Amino acid sequence: MEQIYEIEPLLKAGVCIQIHPQGYSMYPFIDPRRDEVVLAGIEDGSALRRGDVVLYRRENGMLVLHRIYKIGQDGLYLLGDHQTAIEGPVRREQVKGKMTGMVRDGRYMDVGNPGYRMLSVVWLWLRPARRAIMVPAARLRRMVRFALFRRNNKRYNK
Repeated sequence: MEQIYEIEPLLKAGVCIQIHPQGYSMYPFIDPRRDEVVLAGIEDGSALRRGDVVLYRRENGMLVLHRIYKIGQDGLYLLGDHQTAIEGPVRREQVKGKMTGMVRDGRYMDVGNPGYRMLSVVWLWLRPARRAIMVPAARLRRMVRFALFRRNNKRYNK
């Protein structure tokens, strides 16, 4: 059985934690079916920059993992990689941790990797066009999955 801990005290104590994210707001960069996220606590909000993925607590108490879109005088503006609506301002005190890497298919990927940083900056830049990119990509994925299903299903191969 999986152990459930309070995340915030661990992050505040300097413990790096690995969590399995829920939901698809950070898809395609973070897929909840296969990825786990490694988080570290942050001393203060000064170490944050555009493109960082942070864990923050909303006013309603929900913990959310989103990417920093913009840092303003009044706070942070965040959004999920699978979203176009920007949320904010979020106060720096609401930020509980910062993603340092992720585990995909058993392999650790560091967010400091130049390729990852470049992709995340480009994805932020493409925010207005995300829907135009994601909808056709999802349709193509479904068509490929169906074609593979038909090819592998004996009922269709008569």
